[in-house]
Amino acid sequence: MAGQKAEAKKSTNANNVPLFSSKVTDLDVKLDNEIVYEFGGPLGVVGMMLGFPSLMYYFWICLEHHQGKLIVPAVWSVEGIKSFFWNDIWAAIVEGARPTVYAAKIYMGYILFSFILASIMPGPVVNGLPIPSLKGKKLPYLCNGLAAWYFTLPFSAFLHVTGIFRLTDIIDNFGHIMTIAIMWGFTLTTLIFIASHIQGTNHRMSGNLVYDFFMGASLNPRVGVVDLKMWAEIRVPWPILFYISVSCALKQYETRGYITAPAAFMVLAHFLYVNACQKGEECIPTSWDMFYEKDGFMLVFWNMAGVPFTYCYASIYLMKFEETTGVAITHSLPYTVGLFVALLSAYYIFDTGNSQKNRFRMEQNGSFIARNAFPQLPYGHIKNPSYIKTAHGNLLLTDGWWGVVRKPHYTADLVMALSWGLITGFGSFLPYFYVCFFLVVLTHRVSRDMERCAKKYGKDWDRYCERVPYIFIPYVF
Repeated sequence: MAGQKAEAKKSTNANNVPLFSSKVTDLDVKLDNEIVYEFGGPLGVVGMMLGFPSLMYYFWICLEHHQGKLIVPAVWSVEGIKSFFWNDIWAAIVEGARPTVYAAKIYMGYILFSFILASIMPGPVVNGLPIPSLKGKKLPYLCNGLAAWYFTLPFSAFLHVTGIFRLTDIIDNFGHIMTIAIMWGFTLTTLIFIASHIQGTNHRMSGNLVYDFFMGASLNPRVGVVDLKMWAEIRVPWPILFYISVSCALKQYETRGYITAPAAFMVLAHFLYVNACQKGEECIPTSWDMFYEKDGFMLVFWNMAGVPFTYCYASIYLMKFEETTGVAITHSLPYTVGLFVALLSAYYIFDTGNSQKNRFRMEQNGSFIARNAFPQLPYGHIKNPSYIKTAHGNLLLTDGWWGVVRKPHYTADLVMALSWGLITGFGSFLPYFYVCFFLVVLTHRVSRDMERCAKKYGKDWDRYCERVPYIFIPYVF
């Protein structure tokens, strides 16, 4: 261990230039071009592209009209199912979720506003990892998310207070806005896919049109200085999610004259999440999504529509329950305090865990910068960490939270997600949809990551797994 720590001191010099080789190897190129059908292949992705929007509408109807209860046909017959679809589902969509001009102004107005800020706000430029398909070139990323975020907050407050745009209009038009977001998710995916073919930037194509549309054609689509993949992942979903919770809380304030602890909990939870994304944006260029994932329906739709309009169910359930019953959901003081403690504790591990790993990567990449963005938590940067050096040349971190389990940030993320459900009580499954869905997503993501690392690092990966044997929970899994 001591030898490994001494070795880590030599990973960069005083000018923050990596001393370990960052050249792209033949194995990197092979893995980067390897085509493996995932998600059930073409049939599976068709089901997901049709199923995601359908599920979003179904859950919205359950929340909007049935207090979070999962509804089913009253009679399981052809006529019963037909009546259920036309009278309960389609009629509700036409009434409360059809696309409207005002909803388009709200959603697309924010999309344009966010893109403009991403283009003009000041921020550091950070290089990503060497891209095998670009012969090891490192792409620059303008990381101005923090400046954009702290401009957006007071600007939105100004709009609300002056009445130019009341933030409560978000939840009042939720269904309509969701439909616009769904339409935009398909539209942007199509535009990026077509542009990739025109520009000749297709990468890792399977040859199946539907599957490639889902997974994406382009690895690094850009408009000017804006990397569309990073913008869509950081600047769009999480701020919208936060403002949905803010809208719900403000709606409660207008009705009751105060905001209950569960509603405040959700605003805090979503603020912490979006703030973490913005203040640590410089860490994103070295992440898996930027380095490997293509910008297809999987990423575009989920960031533009899926994340903000499904991860918000806890906030909406709290509001709809109160609207329907006239009684706000509250809990005992110990239960409420316990959930706040769980949320903040998990957030601490989530924030510092992501920071430890990404700053370690940045040091090896020569792109490390010190920032004082709020809040800078202790233990977020490990000096002289222990690691395993692989024959490939990469370093596998075995220090900090990453010496306890292989995916500490995922564990913390899941705890936060669970707390979002628990603060609503146990009256509906929908506030727990996020944590259930997220568990499936992260488990699948981990399996992909483990398989790829095993191919890439061979025996060194076996050594790493011996050193850090547990994935999520020490001595359990």
